[in-house]
Amino acid sequence: MTHILRIDASARQQGSVSRGLTDRFMARFPDAKVTTRDLADSTMPFLDDAWVNGTFTPEDMRSDAQVHALAFSDTLVAEVQAADVIVIGSAVYNFGPPAALKAWIDQIARAGVTFQYGENGPEGLLTGKRAVIIMASGGTEIDSPADFLSPYLKFILGFMGITDVDVIGAVGVGGEEALDGAGLALDALTLVA
Repeated sequence: MTHILRIDASARQQGSVSRGLTDRFMARFPDAKVTTRDLADSTMPFLDDAWVNGTFTPEDMRSDAQVHALAFSDTLVAEVQAADVIVIGSAVYNFGPPAALKAWIDQIARAGVTFQYGENGPEGLLTGKRAVIIMASGGTEIDSPADFLSPYLKFILGFMGITDVDVIGAVGVGGEEALDGAGLALDALTLVA
C-alpha cells in the first residue's frame, strides 16, 4: 500500500485552488495510507537557538531545551521518512513559498538526519521517494523567471534525496481554463512507474 504524506501550505481554508487540486489528485488513490499535515492549521515554528544548537549536539548530550526544541522537528521528519510519496499543495505568495512551507522545510532539512556531508559533498538520505508539487498562482508561470517556488522545492527535495519530482501548476486563479489544464495534468500522473 502506498503511503502518501499530504502537505497543504495555502493559508486559505476555503476557496483555495491548490487545496482543490490536491483534493482532486488525492481522490484518485482511495486505498493509499495518507498522513496529512495542514500548515495553516497550526503555527509552524521557526528555527531558534535551541533548535540549531540541538542539531549540532550529539543526541545523547542534548539539553532538555534542545530535546524539546527538536521534538516537533523529529515528528515532521518521521512523517517524511515513512512516506513513499510527498504531495505538496501550495499557493505562490510573493513569487515564492508561504512562510509556513519554508518553516516546514527548515524543520525537516537536518544534517545527519535527512542529508549528510560526505567526501563528495552533500548526500540526500530520503532516497526512493517521489514528490508531487501542486502550485496555484494568480500569475506566476511554472519555471518562469518569477517562479521561485518550484525551483526551490525541487532543489531542496533533491538535496534531501527526493529527485523524482513532478510539478503541476494552475495560473490565473479562478480561471476555469487554468484549473482544467492543471486538473488534466494531475489526472495523467500515476504514483508508480
